[in-house]
Amino acid sequence: MTYATDRLYEEIAYLAYHFHWPLDQLLDLEHAERLRYVAQAARLSGR
Repeated sequence: MTYATDRLYEEIAYLAYHFHWPLDQLLDLEHAERLRYVAQAARLSGR
């Protein structure tokens, strides 16, 4: 199963915006790890 390209771009943009990580590092993240960082960024931005 292929992960939706739009969703991948959304997650990458979200993490880049919040953590300012370079694109190559974001693309190297495994799916589950990336989702954990997305969840963490969401919690941090809610503070």
